[in-house]
Amino acid sequence: MPDMHKIAVIIPKYGLVGGAERFVQELTERIARNPRYDIHVFANRWRVNSERVTFHKVPLITFPRFLTTISFAFFAGREMAKMKFDLIHAHDRVFHADIFTMHCTPHRMWVRDVRKKAMSLFDYGTSWVERKLISSSRCTMFLPVSNMTREMFLEEYRLDPYQIQVIHPGVDIEKFAAFDRQLCRYEIREHFGIDPMDTVILFVSMNFEIKGLERLMGALARLKTANRSDKVKLLVVGKGDGKKYTRLAKEMGIGEDIIFAGLIEKEKLAQIYLASDIYTMLSKFDTFGMAVLEAMAASLPVIVSSKVGAKDLVRHGDNGFIVEEEMGADEIAGLISLLLDGKLRIRMGQEAYQTALANTWEVVAKNVEMVYEHLLSSSSPLSGRRGT
Repeated sequence: MPDMHKIAVIIPKYGLVGGAERFVQELTERIARNPRYDIHVFANRWRVNSERVTFHKVPLITFPRFLTTISFAFFAGREMAKMKFDLIHAHDRVFHADIFTMHCTPHRMWVRDVRKKAMSLFDYGTSWVERKLISSSRCTMFLPVSNMTREMFLEEYRLDPYQIQVIHPGVDIEKFAAFDRQLCRYEIREHFGIDPMDTVILFVSMNFEIKGLERLMGALARLKTANRSDKVKLLVVGKGDGKKYTRLAKEMGIGEDIIFAGLIEKEKLAQIYLASDIYTMLSKFDTFGMAVLEAMAASLPVIVSSKVGAKDLVRHGDNGFIVEEEMGADEIAGLISLLLDGKLRIRMGQEAYQTALANTWEVVAKNVEMVYEHLLSSSSPLSGRRGT
């Protein structure tokens, strides 16, 4: 039997709400099934789903706020120093690791270009830890979750492109295969008062503003003006300023065409996808957008903005559409209008499903394991300097 390798995985919150947190749980649980690896997760909070993973509590100082990232990095390093590891895989900013999966943008660019704010003490502290990790001689492999993320880190830091490998998030196909699509369409639509013949555009988000709900509503208003006979409904799932967007919908003349479903339990969300026809994510910025891949797994054609990292998987006109930044409401409405053709929508949905099949969590786990094996091999630059 081959030697077992001890792997440390670092993330502040494991398996809780959030794309990065869910990514780490889905990936780590699958890698832990490999008998070659002894997986240890270092986190401040976690939800345990597997007996194959050993968890270690990392303290965290949240007040004053600027110490949050710094304290997690310090205490994670202190806890890991109590053991010897063959590899350290960081999914957040810490002082040292062998592999850094980049779920985010460079923090300075996030503050300056996305949030458009001045740097706070917290931001300076977070950027400092990030720079320490990336400039560390130990960190030899970087795994951004999209090409957009890759380009931003290359712009911010002097990284060797040969040390960077884009590994997208995955999707659980079985979660959707467990349900009957026709039954879901009947039950979900009946619950929300949606006609079986309506075309349902699905929007899922915990931040309506960042994910581009207003832009989508503007396109829907134009669509309704141009195609009064078409029955189109927008189903909004998630958390946001419901009062603001309800008022905005009335002002746009589409108040009766939007259903705000609120928060939906994760077990029910798969059925929501299956009951819908089109998925949209017109985000102002998103390093990936795992909901896009989930929609594809439900055989939905997707419409995403060029600021969504998941555009890597979208072939314009084949399994979905990519909305460029300069496109206005009329042009977006035109793309939606194309998908009102049931035959085209089904064909593109089938292509979307094939894309999801090629990007399951099992595929992602195998790709990450290949990175592990490369670094663990005797020819790796890591050889002779493993352990904390």
